[in-house]
Amino acid sequence: MTQSALSILIVEDNSQLAANLYDYMEACGHHLDAAPDGISGLHLASTRRYDAIVLDWNLPRLDGLTFLQRLRREAGNNVPVFMLTARDQLEDKMRSFESGVDEYLVKPIALPELEIRVRSYVERVRGFSSADRTLRTADLAFNLGTMEAHRGARKIPLSRTGRRLLEVLMRESPTIVSRERLEEAAWGDASPDKDLLRSHMSVLRRGLEQEGEARLLHNVSGVGYRLCEIP
Repeated sequence: MTQSALSILIVEDNSQLAANLYDYMEACGHHLDAAPDGISGLHLASTRRYDAIVLDWNLPRLDGLTFLQRLRREAGNNVPVFMLTARDQLEDKMRSFESGVDEYLVKPIALPELEIRVRSYVERVRGFSSADRTLRTADLAFNLGTMEAHRGARKIPLSRTGRRLLEVLMRESPTIVSRERLEEAAWGDASPDKDLLRSHMSVLRRGLEQEGEARLLHNVSGVGYRLCEIP
């Protein structure tokens, strides 16, 4: 099957790395733009349409996390963003996911792996179901047509990966969903970093459960997760 070309923006201040990324992605048939700092990158992301953005964290003029927050909250742009950074601490991953990053990749990374992660992610997003139906668990509702989740009247913020994880958990509720099943739903055959699922689940739990609300998302040690209200 012929693979479709993607339009990709690379925001990276390391000129050698940016050139390598650009050349490799272009050789794979994709269309590339590149920006050496956050301000230039945000301007391109706000004025042109991209299928994906590969973003460094430590950028001049505007750091990657602020770039991401402004892109999501001010511009309302939901393009898939891949944070490619040397930062490998769990708290950095958590901050990124909460700001709206879709995948967190730690440098160095093999260029073929990066390309297949970007391509497979975008293809899954394009093929994601948009049927107008609603899943319900306790007072949690997830509309697969609008891709919006509410707990009572409160809207729950969700990333694309969060939506996929929540759909699987709600479809299987109240049974336990294995880590492997959740990782496959979120990332397909591309094996994620061992902390990636845990990071996404922590972000999802904070969105689902605010103060005074009954706990819905449960970690079953050594097995996986389940979504249900336990009396």
